[in-house]
Amino acid sequence: MKIDADLRIRLAASFAPLNRVAASKAFPPPLSLSTALEDAMPKKDFVGPSKVDQSVSTLFATAAVDCWLRAVHGFLTSAALTNASPVWSSVSGYYSSHYSVRAIAHLLGYFQMYHKKRSVKIGITTGGDHVCNFDKKQGSEREHKVYWKLVKEDPHFASEPLFTFNNSDPGVDASDAGHRERLNYNDHIGQTPVFRNLDMPALRTRIEFISQIEFTAPPIPKRSKAPDVEAVQVIAYHRLVFFRRFLDEILGGKNRFWSVHRSPSWVDGMTDFQLTEQSDLASLKN
Repeated sequence: MKIDADLRIRLAASFAPLNRVAASKAFPPPLSLSTALEDAMPKKDFVGPSKVDQSVSTLFATAAVDCWLRAVHGFLTSAALTNASPVWSSVSGYYSSHYSVRAIAHLLGYFQMYHKKRSVKIGITTGGDHVCNFDKKQGSEREHKVYWKLVKEDPHFASEPLFTFNNSDPGVDASDAGHRERLNYNDHIGQTPVFRNLDMPALRTRIEFISQIEFTAPPIPKRSKAPDVEAVQVIAYHRLVFFRRFLDEILGGKNRFWSVHRSPSWVDGMTDFQLTEQSDLASLKN
């Protein structure tokens, strides 16, 4: 994957301030980004560009990493529930994928303001100013479609088969969202086994199994196979590893904040984020 210079420059500037604080204390309070964006709107119904402080750009960076950590946690939850509850294992795996996609969208500079009904895109001008562009958010632009669409339409990801438009049309069988919706909203899904805890050795074995599955085309979960647990877990794992490698490539191991959070302590002994895979899905090249 060729990562363009503009994205590299903006993300380097966004993450740079995080080198000057302890990584464990770098995450801001809840709602910091949405609050900062609301403050950046000159008036209630504002649409258009608005200059912001560099700190807002850094909030996009920390929001992306925060979402990615949610993706990792969701994947571990899915793996732990593999036998105990196929339904909740599959739903947790879907949310792992969703948060990986949302994390990438934040890296690309996108954010959806729910209460203000605005779509935001941040960028840096040729003069070095950080500017947010506010557009009206359409009622149909729901989070579980819009972030996926923004990522899939970006030139960096348009040809990457790991990412989709997340089409939930009832006529589409292979669909992350459609698979999740069938488990969440259909009646009589009939998947309530006796609850069994998955111990730590079994959890490690499951994650190792998922990490070693090879494929030539990403196994998008099928609505007709719900709960398609293996497909959900495989695609979720590959997506969260992709985010990790993408940010590694951009930051080059030179950011203290990301160096700490790319391998959170609470995954020790469970996964090392490695893959056995086809080479076209493994490489992130300039």
